[in-house]
Parts: sequence; C-alpha cells; structure tokens
Amino acid sequence: MGSRKKQMADAIKAEKKQVAFAKLNNCPTSPRKMRLVADLVRGEKADKALQILRFSPKEASRRLEKLLLSAIANWQAKNEDADIEEANLFVKEIRVDGGTMLKRLRPAPQGRAHRIRKRSNHVTIVVDALNQTQS
Repeated sequence: MGSRKKQMADAIKAEKKQVAFAKLNNCPTSPRKMRLVADLVRGEKADKALQILRFSPKEASRRLEKLLLSAIANWQAKNEDADIEEANLFVKEIRVDGGTMLKRLRPAPQGRAHRIRKRSNHVTIVVDALNQTQS
C-alpha cells in the first residue's frame, strides 16, 4: 500500500528536479511598473530573457536580471551534473504580487492632507528545463 505512495512521491520529486525558482520579497517598486518588465520575459529562453533585461532602460529590469540569475544558479545547484546550454532553460512562470504598502501623508492646500501609498512587490520566477525528453 505504501509503495504506490512512494512511487508517486518519487515521480513528483523527479519532475520538480527540472524546476527551480527564486523569490524577491519587498522590492520597493510598484507592482504595476514591475509587471511591465516581467511581461517582456515571460516564456522566453533564459539567455534571451537575460539579454532583454540587460538592455531594458527600466530600473525594475536590473532587479529582475539579478533574480533570474539567482533562479538559474538555483537550477544549477539542483542539477550539478547537467549542462546549462543543453538544458535550454526558460522562464516558465513569473509572478508579480503586491507587497506591503508604506502609507505616508503629504500636506495639501487648506490644511488638508493626501495619503501617499508607497507600494512594494513580491516577484517569483520559475525556470524550467526544455529538454528533448519533454518535447
């Protein structure tokens, strides 16, 4: 009875071996600005995504480039024997979620005050190997 459970667990573990992720929490950029850059690299091959981020003028692209390099390094740590060039890594998933908001007050005319919301975000990148076995 327990053997089937173990086989399933091993199958899931082998599946997850191809996938690696990296997270960036509390990044002090608004999620909307970060999503503009994240949409550029979603589904792209890892090396092409790095080039896109390298030459994008937006400030968010620097942070995403560093995060993507981290995700690739995490994949490398999981698969020490595998070669990055042969694996054809690609950005399987990239999520930008809203983080905590710092609420500040800005003085306004006639004794009023406007609330300033300084937004932050959480980014999750998942890289996967596009091997010939999958295609």
